[in-house]
Amino acid sequence: MEIRTVGVVGLGNMGLGMAASLRRAGFEVIGHDISEARRQAVEAGGVRFAASLAEVLSAADALVFSLPYAKDVEAVATAPGALLERRDRKVVVIDTSTSDPGTTRRLAARLAEAGHGLLDAPVSGGPSGAATGSLTMMIGGSAEDFASVQPVIAALSAKAVHVGPSGAGNIAKLVNNMLVAAHLITTGEAMRLSEAAGLPAADALQVVNAATGRSAISEVMLPRWVMPATFDSGFSAGLMRKDVRLALELAKEVGIDLPLSAYAEKLWAESRDVISDFDDFTRMADFREVPHG
Repeated sequence: MEIRTVGVVGLGNMGLGMAASLRRAGFEVIGHDISEARRQAVEAGGVRFAASLAEVLSAADALVFSLPYAKDVEAVATAPGALLERRDRKVVVIDTSTSDPGTTRRLAARLAEAGHGLLDAPVSGGPSGAATGSLTMMIGGSAEDFASVQPVIAALSAKAVHVGPSGAGNIAKLVNNMLVAAHLITTGEAMRLSEAAGLPAADALQVVNAATGRSAISEVMLPRWVMPATFDSGFSAGLMRKDVRLALELAKEVGIDLPLSAYAEKLWAESRDVISDFDDFTRMADFREVPHG
């Protein structure tokens, strides 16, 4: 069935950019956020701000969720009198939140019983990628649902990988963010060592980025947000702490021991006195101070 109207629920740093990208691609976009203060920014981009969640869930041909926690995703998708009661068409929910696979699979089954679909589609690329439609999406769910919302996915992303059945996208994102969380710590420590030993971090970084120690942290995050001390990537330390916790919970669930990752989670937790949940997560790589115990 043709998709003309896309509903976006959650119009924060990521959702607002995704709504703008969808509008630019020619979709009619209806957005909703619990904060009425988002209305002006949303409507300036040609997106209709819905006063109620039910309006979005009842009118959209496809839905994009950008919400902080799994409990928020479940509450929205199962809101009384809305999506679960719709019978006019099949609606596929593209959930770009980082959630846990178990919740995703349970919710996907419940939506399927009502005739709808759910793709767990966490993203990488930050607010700038959302605003330019150049995100990377790792997607779990049925191949049929993935194919049915291709125009929406194409408007949001430069690269979208269907990695497997329901929950697979979440697993891929948790694996990725577990690495990012550790790389921020190790790269920051490496630059602190370089500075203490007499080599400026900027010079050491040139070598690292031309050699085998490089990563997205050293190539992108340090030059863009850490070196100039702007720390404005748009992703909070609190959300990274949540993602690391979810990754370690998944490890426990499947019965494996990840000692280095567990220690990284400990350092992220201990850094809360210096880096609040509302601070930018790139502060964890600040080599000018010790951001953790």
